[in-house]
Order: sequence, then C-alpha cells, then structure tokens
Amino acid sequence: MALRLLLHLTFLRLGTTQPLAQQQGFSVPAFDWPSSSNLNSPQEVPDPIQIPNNGSKPLVVDVQVFVSNVFSVDILRYTVSSTLLLRLSWLNTRLALNSTGHQRNPVMLPWDVLWMSRLTVREALWVNWQDKSPQARVDRDGHIEFDLALTTETNCDFELFHFPRDQSDCHLTFFAFSNTVTELEFQVHAVNEIVSVKREFVVQDLKTQIPPQHLVPCFQVTLSLQNTALKAILTLLVPGEALLLADLCGGLLPLHTERITYKVTLLLSYLVFHSSLIQALPSSSSCNPLLVYYFTVLLLLLFVSTTEAVLLTGLLARGNLRAEDSPSPALNGEQHDRGKPGPNPEEAPGAGKGSRRSWAEAADRIFFQVYVVGVACSQFIFIALWMWATCKSDPAPGAASPHGGQPRL
Repeated sequence: MALRLLLHLTFLRLGTTQPLAQQQGFSVPAFDWPSSSNLNSPQEVPDPIQIPNNGSKPLVVDVQVFVSNVFSVDILRYTVSSTLLLRLSWLNTRLALNSTGHQRNPVMLPWDVLWMSRLTVREALWVNWQDKSPQARVDRDGHIEFDLALTTETNCDFELFHFPRDQSDCHLTFFAFSNTVTELEFQVHAVNEIVSVKREFVVQDLKTQIPPQHLVPCFQVTLSLQNTALKAILTLLVPGEALLLADLCGGLLPLHTERITYKVTLLLSYLVFHSSLIQALPSSSSCNPLLVYYFTVLLLLLFVSTTEAVLLTGLLARGNLRAEDSPSPALNGEQHDRGKPGPNPEEAPGAGKGSRRSWAEAADRIFFQVYVVGVACSQFIFIALWMWATCKSDPAPGAASPHGGQPRL
C-alpha cells in the first residue's frame, strides 16, 4: 500500500523540487498526501503549496529542540556556533488511513511530497542544514514527524561587564515567513543533550518561548552561557597583579639610578602587556568590561610611581652637584677670622649631601606609604564593584517593534 501511495504522489507531483538548504532558511515545496478515499480522484487532491487546513484554528506544529553542542564562543566577534536538531511534528487528518486493511507501520516519505514550513534563523550569520534529503515519518493516523539537523553561527549580545566571570543569554529565533499567525502556531520544547563540559563557556540553562507581538509564527531558543574564567585569570589577572606587586617591591630600593632603571623597565613591560590586553578584551557600545578600567588604573599607578622615583632621584642628584660646586661662603669667612685652617673640602659638601638625602628619603618614605594605601584601596574598590555593581545594556533599536511587519519611517 505504501508503494502504491508513493507512485501515486510521484505521478501527481508538479514541477521540480527546490533545494533543501539555503543560506538562512529551509525551503520545501508543499504537498498533502491524500487519504485512501481519494486515491482514485486526482482532481480532488489539495493544492500542493497550501498549508493543511485546520478549520478556523491555526495548524499546531510541535517543535522539539535538541541542543547537542556549543563548540565555539567568540566574544570579540559576538558570535556563538552551535549544533541543533529540530523535530517537527503535526497532524494532517487528510493523510490518515481509515481502512483497517492498510499497513499499520509508519511510512517514510521524501521531504518534497509533503507540506513543510520554511524556517529562517534571525540571528544567523550562516546555517548548514546537514541532511540534504531528509525524510518524514507518517503514521496511519496522519501524524507527521520530521527531523532537521543544523549547524549555525549566530550573533549574541554578550553581557561582558563582569568578564571573565560573565553570564550571557544567547537567542536563536526561528521564523516561518511563508505563513501567518492565523495559519500556523508553534509549541516548542527544548532538551539539553550536551555531554561535554571541557569548554571555556558552559551551557548553564536552556529555555524556549514564543515571542509575543510578532506578525509571523516564530519560536525562540535561549542558551545561558557561563564563562569558566580560568583562561582569562591566568593570562590577564595574574600578570597584572604580579607587575603591581613588583612595583610595590621597587619602592624599597634606595633612591638611585638603579631604582629608575627598575621602574622604567616595569612601566615599559606593562605598556606592552596593556597594548596586547586591549586587543584581547572585547569592546562594547555600553557596559564595557570592568577589567578595561581596572588595567587602566594600574597603568596610571605605575606611571605615578615611576614619575616619583625619577623626580626625587633627579632633584637629589642636582642638589649634590650644586653642593660640590659651591661650598658655603659663610663657613669659610668665620674660619678665616679665627685664624683656623680651612675645612676639609670633603666635609662641608658631605654635610649638605646628608641633609638633602634625609629630606629626599623622608619624602620618598611618605610617598611609598601613601602609594601602598592607594593601591590597596583600588583593589578593594575593584572587588566591591565586581561583586555588587551592575550594568544594563542599552536596548536594541528594533527590540520594541514587531518582527515581520511594515518598517517604521
């Protein structure tokens, strides 16, 4: 009986089949399998491009979404790559076999002899439908079940304010632009089939919903992604904290050219690290990562510390040169009146050096204490912002407008 139905449908097919896979949609010609009472009446075969009639109610298509893999998350490009399986099922009573003599086992029919809705992923950059010639399973009661396996790369608005401990919701919205909401209705369920957790981003939750206020049938799948943060901590936070600690230890060195060399080397090293860091961190029009501001503050602290060392060392060296070039005239005149021999040329300049060094060391000691307090306060402020501060991104320009309607002028 199944062979007879296939031959009959093949005989009645109109035109040629269309390609299954498109760039962002799934397009198939539509055809209704006639019931057994209409096998000998070709003139009563329904229009092949018409959706099955469900009376005054829309046709209900049950969709099961199986997410099997999220294998690439690129926060710099704001994209997510995932693999899904869509299992669509609906009821077409005109395909029911109401005679008891027919075969009771389900029949597998090619995709191009049945009506199927065209699906388009709104956020997709590209979609690869894996099975180029899928088949539908038709039960004797007219229940149709159809599987679509796809791999896609989609845009995702990551919330990166708390990067690298960020959590974002990525949406995949499927639209059926070939039908209206009065003709077609989706009932969607999601199943998380991801078995691998060895990823930088892990799927914490999986949700489905029917977006409201849309002019065409649609359903939405939401992936909640959590960053494990291990890679960012090892490559970003640890080197930055190590440089800051090394700068604090450099304040214990005596005021001399060695300290300047040490500080300048640290500053240049951090400048190289900061330039590569800016390229590694994502940027956003709103709610930029806190780490961008944190590492900028660290750069300013290193700059202030290096500037202080250069200024105090330079002032101390210039004062020593002046003391060596011009000994005290008052001291020389007093010793001449008393008829005593002049002072040792090395004693008077040495006394001046000691006073200037004491002044410079005292100023350096005060700055070091203030600097340590400033660094500690910056760390506490950053931790407080990290734990309690929030940032809400600006809404998208088209978020409030219904999709699939007339554009607003």
